[in-house]
Amino acid sequence: MSISPRRVIVGISGASGAVYGARLLQALREIGNVESHLVVSDAGWRNLRHELDMDRASVEALADVVHALDNVGASIASGSFAAQGMVIAPCSMRTLAAVAHGLADNLLTRAADVALKERRRLVLMVRESPLHLVHLRNMATLTEMGGIVCPPMPAFYQRPTTVGEIVDHSVARALDLLGIENALAPRWQGLPSNS
Repeated sequence: MSISPRRVIVGISGASGAVYGARLLQALREIGNVESHLVVSDAGWRNLRHELDMDRASVEALADVVHALDNVGASIASGSFAAQGMVIAPCSMRTLAAVAHGLADNLLTRAADVALKERRRLVLMVRESPLHLVHLRNMATLTEMGGIVCPPMPAFYQRPTTVGEIVDHSVARALDLLGIENALAPRWQGLPSNS
């Protein structure tokens, strides 16, 4: 689907890893020609403050449009709102469970439900460890529904030297899944033939 301008919905829920959502918003702004729509859970706001020392105004300034969690009448709650897709970064196990079971009980989970019903890309950067059986079943259910479970796992084959490089690699993967070209992380060129 060609959308001009391209729109991406970014959800930030209450799992640890608020940096992924903030960096995703920054990357979308840097890429340009992408309209970002942000919705954050209450626990997501708490984690943004705790983990990144970012106040609400600083986070909201990274997005083109900000939606209140309880505004289930917002544009992103409708399938008629054309969007490239949605990324929940990070995605808590509570949010995963709500989406996997169709509990559109706030705007974050409703927007995710809309992405699934409209067959749009829904990428969940789930954060939890270790995982128990219900977590795994919810991930399987979401995958069967067409969602993409994309945990932000560190990749060391590019030999990252900073936390920022590790974060950028995961954010780049999420953008790739939405079909958004980016240069956040180097592309793997393969091992030298003498390795």
